[in-house]
Order: sequence, then C-alpha cells, then structure tokens
Amino acid sequence: MVLAQPTAEGMASAVALLRAGGLVGLPTETVYGLAADACNGLAVARIYAAKGRPQFNPLIAHVADLAAAERLVVFDPLSRALAETLWPGPLTLVLPRTPDCPVSQLAGAGLATLAVRVPDHPVALALLRAFGGPVVAPSANPSGRLSPTRPEHLAPQLADVVLDGGPCRVGVESTIVQVVGGRLRVLRPGGVPIEALRRWPIDATPLSSAQAPNAPGQLHSHYAPTLPVRLRARRPRANEALLAFGDRQPAGAAYTLNLSPSGDLAEAAACLFDHLYRLDDTRFAAIAVVPIPATGLGAAINDRLRRAAHRS
Repeated sequence: MVLAQPTAEGMASAVALLRAGGLVGLPTETVYGLAADACNGLAVARIYAAKGRPQFNPLIAHVADLAAAERLVVFDPLSRALAETLWPGPLTLVLPRTPDCPVSQLAGAGLATLAVRVPDHPVALALLRAFGGPVVAPSANPSGRLSPTRPEHLAPQLADVVLDGGPCRVGVESTIVQVVGGRLRVLRPGGVPIEALRRWPIDATPLSSAQAPNAPGQLHSHYAPTLPVRLRARRPRANEALLAFGDRQPAGAAYTLNLSPSGDLAEAAACLFDHLYRLDDTRFAAIAVVPIPATGLGAAINDRLRRAAHRS
C-alpha cells in the first residue's frame, strides 16, 4: 500500500489506478472509503473480495454533484429537496436506478435501487471531478470490522494507494434515507442527525430484521473490534478497557479513553472509531462502554456500538 499526498501528482496516480480497475483509499468527511470505478464490475468485485464483504450487501455510489447523481438515479421531489439542502454532506439517498444507469449491478447487489451521495471532503470531490464518473467507496476495512477514520487505520493489503486526507471530520458513516410513500425512512443513522431531518415527514416504521439489506450498515454484527464490547457499563470489570464519555468515567479500568471529556457528541462521533482501534488490544479482556446519550449524533454512535457489541 502506498500513502500518497493529494497533490496533482498523487491525484493523477489515483485517477489512473481507478481507470485501470484498482482500489484507492479515499478520505471523506465520514470515514475512509475503499474506492473503485462503480461502472467496472471487475473492480467492484475486487472490493467485495478485498473486504470479505457479502455480495448481498450493497455499496454506495459517490458522485461529484447532484447533476452527476441524476445520471444514475431517478429523484422524487422529496429526495431532490434533501439533496439540494444537505449535499455535499454525510447523507446517502436510496433511489430507483435510471434505465441506462451505468453502475455495475454487483455494486447495487442486484437491486432496482442504488444508494448515492455527494461527499463533503475536498480530496474526495477533487478525485471524483478528475475521474469524471461515480466510484463506490465502502469503508476501507475488512467487512464487519472497525471503520477507518485516519490513514494509519487502513490495512496495508486493502488498497493500491491511499490518499492522505488526515483525520475524518465527522467520524461515523453517512445517514441513509429512502423515501417511501412520500415520507423519509431512515435506513441507517449517521452523520446527519435525525433532528436535522424533522423538517420533512418521517416514516417511523421499524425496519424488519429479517429483510435482506437494501443499504450498507444494516447487518447485526458490524463495525466490530476483535475484543468483546460491553455496553451501558456502570463500572469496568477485571482487565477491561473503558470507553468513557463526559463525566461518565468510573475508575478501575485497565486503560481509559474518553470520547469527549466535555460531553460533546460531535467530538465523540469523530473520535469513536479511532478510540475503539486504540482500545482493541490483546492486553485487555474486553472493552466496556459507558452509557452515551441517544440524541443528535448519539443515535449514530449508539447504532455503531450496538452492532460492534453483537456477536453472531
């Protein structure tokens, strides 16, 4: 794996790799993605193979702007209003594919819909404009494991080159939304808090646990470190590392990291995966996590932690 700076030379190298079917570690405002040409089925297959990702789990197509998204999917009025208001940003929309959508069917897991977003990161946008087409870019990690929010988190065998964009600003994946019957259905909480969506009608119907994923991040076990994760911990047990928040930092842990000593949920989201990487150490028996408020970005944080704690 080569770590490249996002200079003109580094960007040209990354674009050439994408056009040749290669894989590029791409910084976004949410997490680092493993990017490939969305229209190249062999390149998309390389992502699934590199990550060990189930092929029924669809990918997100990243594009440079709304006009580029319109070439891939059909917008209803509500989805267009969301895109015009919240793009670029950590919002993914699941929409019907256009009849001539060039994105590989493998990327969409064979569904009639496609997940699309415009990332809010200068390096990602520059690469998309230079490449001139959509890329799929799931988190650049082995399937089900912790998402990378710094270039050093990426496993060397995953990408041919990684563009160094520094730490990710948001730190949790995008919120995924689909319009159903004129209302928003949140398929995955993420970087856009649910409170920011309440100006539009929301469908609160719970997702069925039995349905096949129609968006990324819906598997029960996901975003997981190798150590067991214990949630809502009031105090650490013997040889547990502790993930604390605000003033909830009980003594007695083998090692402690605080997501945000001031209790700032945006700071906590940005630090979440990096802190879990650092606590995921064989010196410890498990990772205990204190209760974290479920408001704002806390909903996305708690979603990631529940999936990290789930053991198949």
